[in-house]
Amino acid sequence: MGREKIKIKKIDNVMARRVTFSKRRRGLIKKAQELSVLCDADVSLIIFSATGKLYEFSSSSMEDTLTRYVLHSNIVEKPVQPCLSLQKDSSNLEMLRKEVNDKAYKLRQMKGEDLERLDVEGLRQLEKKLEAGLSLVIKTEEERASTKINELQGKEAQLIKENKQLKQKVSSVDIALSENSCMIPKTNNSCMILEKNLCFAWRIKACE
Repeated sequence: MGREKIKIKKIDNVMARRVTFSKRRRGLIKKAQELSVLCDADVSLIIFSATGKLYEFSSSSMEDTLTRYVLHSNIVEKPVQPCLSLQKDSSNLEMLRKEVNDKAYKLRQMKGEDLERLDVEGLRQLEKKLEAGLSLVIKTEEERASTKINELQGKEAQLIKENKQLKQKVSSVDIALSENSCMIPKTNNSCMILEKNLCFAWRIKACE
């Protein structure tokens, strides 16, 4: 009596499904290896389990085989479409290039170049942009100048205050010297020299 043919359908029992996958995977890889050896064929096999685990076999380099597959136009009916990530990167690159070219063109227009393609309305819009930019530059310059003036005025006030304090110290020294000079007898030139030296010494001390 012949062996009953197994119906090809999904195995509901999880454990039985895993056992069947393991056995058939090993058998499939063995068959691929035998085909490669017997027929001198370049064979590559890629398997993903239900859990997403990768199993692969290649009689040569898997990367070289995939490259040959992609480049071989006779294998598929239509050109191989690039992956979604590559398409997205290419699209983003193209958008960036377009944006850079657009910004560079507008910058040249701001510098007075490439104006021949602008009509009257375009020239008016460019004039408005230049006026707005100039106003912003003037405003920024005025703000920085005002800040600098305030700093200089603060330094001026500090110098005036310090100068006033120094004058007060010098005045105090002069008064003290005048009082001391009245107590020293001025009988000869030696007394006058002593008085001058005392005055000079007091002034140096006040400045320190």
